[in-house]
Amino acid sequence: MSHQDVSHSAPSGARGVVEFAASAAWARPATTAPHPNDGSTSRRHQRTVTRAVGFLAAGALAVPLLAGCGSDDEASKPLAGQDILPVARDAVAEGGTLKLAVDAVPETLNTFQADADAGTTRVAQAVLPSMFTIDATGKPVRNPDYLESAKVIETEPRQVVLYKLDQQAVWSDGREIGAADFAAQWRALSGKDSAYWTARNAGYDRIAQIERGANDLEVRVTFDRPYADWKSLFSPLYPKDVMGTPDAFNDGARRKLTVTAGPFRVDKVDTARKDVVLTRNPRWWGRPAKLDEIDLHAVDRDKRASALAAGTVDVADIDAAEADRITLAGREKGTGLPLQGAGKTSAKKLRSWALTLGMDEEKLPKGPKKLRRSVAKWLEQQHELRDFGVRRSLEPAYTQLALNGSEGPLADERVRRAVARALDRKALAKLVLTPLGLPAVPVGSHVALSGQAAYTDGSGAIGGLDTHEAQALLADAGWVVGGPVKAGGKAAGAEDQKKGDKKKDGSEQGDESDGGHDGQYIVGEDDKAYDKDTRDHQKDHAHGAPGAYAPKGTAAPRGAGAPAGPLAKDGKALSLRFVLPSGPGSETLQAVAGQISQMLDRVGIATEIQKVSDDSYFKDHIAAGQYDLALYSWPSSAFPATDARPIYAKPVVAADGSLNVEQNYTRVGTDQVDQLFDQALGTLDEDEADGLLRKADSRIWASAGSLPLYQRPQLVAARKDLVNVGAFGFQTPVYQDMGFLKKGANASPSPSGR
Repeated sequence: MSHQDVSHSAPSGARGVVEFAASAAWARPATTAPHPNDGSTSRRHQRTVTRAVGFLAAGALAVPLLAGCGSDDEASKPLAGQDILPVARDAVAEGGTLKLAVDAVPETLNTFQADADAGTTRVAQAVLPSMFTIDATGKPVRNPDYLESAKVIETEPRQVVLYKLDQQAVWSDGREIGAADFAAQWRALSGKDSAYWTARNAGYDRIAQIERGANDLEVRVTFDRPYADWKSLFSPLYPKDVMGTPDAFNDGARRKLTVTAGPFRVDKVDTARKDVVLTRNPRWWGRPAKLDEIDLHAVDRDKRASALAAGTVDVADIDAAEADRITLAGREKGTGLPLQGAGKTSAKKLRSWALTLGMDEEKLPKGPKKLRRSVAKWLEQQHELRDFGVRRSLEPAYTQLALNGSEGPLADERVRRAVARALDRKALAKLVLTPLGLPAVPVGSHVALSGQAAYTDGSGAIGGLDTHEAQALLADAGWVVGGPVKAGGKAAGAEDQKKGDKKKDGSEQGDESDGGHDGQYIVGEDDKAYDKDTRDHQKDHAHGAPGAYAPKGTAAPRGAGAPAGPLAKDGKALSLRFVLPSGPGSETLQAVAGQISQMLDRVGIATEIQKVSDDSYFKDHIAAGQYDLALYSWPSSAFPATDARPIYAKPVVAADGSLNVEQNYTRVGTDQVDQLFDQALGTLDEDEADGLLRKADSRIWASAGSLPLYQRPQLVAARKDLVNVGAFGFQTPVYQDMGFLKKGANASPSPSGR
């Protein structure tokens, strides 16, 4: 499938890819999926790019059989708690400015536009109404600042939801929040007027009517089709001034929000200083904000530690290397360093010492004078970083191994399942999370994370690590050891590589790879033969999907579990193109990819690592289908029936012959999965919806297009005297409670102890 032959529509409920090197540490992420843009694409066309509650890292068998696979249905708990140094409001000092690092100054302050990002969402959370927020278990809860109640009052003949607003809820211009605002947002996002450049219309397209209730404080919403995720709507809610006309929607809220209704208001957007300044809203009726001001300041990911040390920011999402550096700074009692005292320190000794403390070898200058200055500056920063701590939790997002099933070897389900059976997901989770002191538990669901109501481990539908079974699946698919390989022929998985795929500097994309053929070496010998008895085979596969395993009796290659040697079929060697980003923050993904390559080697699957620029990673490779294997992340949602559906929807051929994949970049989907999502979306019984989602998840596991690996770490550097700030996990931040610890007050120790 060529780049031009694939379309990415803006489906109802699309959620954006979590950036592979980013960390949405403050709430439900809201990011834009990167998209091809030749420079002439208008904003009108950008609305077709999927966006939503999401960030990318630095994707007719009998359903009843699958319903029970996985762990039991006991309620799960979040694997890691919040780490925000929580205190009561009376222990928070009045006033002060909180300087918060963001990736960039938002291009728009309208969260429903295609180029909205995580910064857009943070602003919206602080200055706009949300009828529902997300709690610590990932569940939507009524926001008492705006709602007295909200419930379904009728189901026949149509679903009707009645919102009763807080009588004090007003916009910053003094006008009451009411039905006119709800109606304007519905009309803008319904999808019926193409003049609105919207990125999503999930749920709003199901509304038939919005009207005033018994009084001005009641809003009555009537749906033309049942909608299970109605609590996702009107969060945020924009004033009718923004939603009332296409011009106001498209351009009126990009760099300013004149009318707001949160504890803070937008004071200014200063692109020159890379700041968005929020100040207290004088018309706020709820608990008053403790801070005078919140400044969102744009800082590149690889410059966060320097910005913290310089006092440019007080809080920042950071990567593992910066977390280690801050932790080290906090442990230093005195330097005892070779820069002290008389005499000169040799450059060799100084470099060696710098490396032992974790300085980046690639950034160390070679000359002794420059090296000495660089080390001195680093030490000064370390001294300042002692005022910071690292707050740790797990982000509401997971990293997956995506298998492109559109063509090549991975178009065969047996090969995809072989990849799944070759992976030790527990080992991969430990590789990433154990060094950070976080629970290393593999993610067991595509639709929820541990702690959420819909979560259950459905991975039993595909099965766990079993190299014997993986090799048997490959053999059944026709991939055999020692098969003839045509001279000069391409490896089977390399067909998608585009000739002349250039980086901006003119070199080949593949030139950046130091992996090349690293994944093709052979690992050690294992003499165990493949000889399972019937009882073991039935036990292992009791909960699996039909077809998820090699047929009983299929012989694995002799000496299964040993180095399988190059596998071949139809004159082509089995080699998969593993595409990875190469920019700052991608080191963890590269380490994970290295381990995956070794695991696949053990069953005879070779990999070719190709590192590409961050700018091209998503738009030119993932979205365009130019990969076999890739690592990127999806956010978890409190509304999986809406938000997960486009990620796993079966691709369909459009009228113009292009393939509409929505957000399913693996191109693997089934009618059954689509039907289960639709059924979950159309029931108002929450338990029934959760059951349908679990069935859908089992089917997704069985198709082996997306293999969840681990929940992403959430690392936040914060000044030690900042409270009610940090790694929030699932929960929506409460901006009015953030602030500095009052003198003489005590705070509970951080759960991470760091």
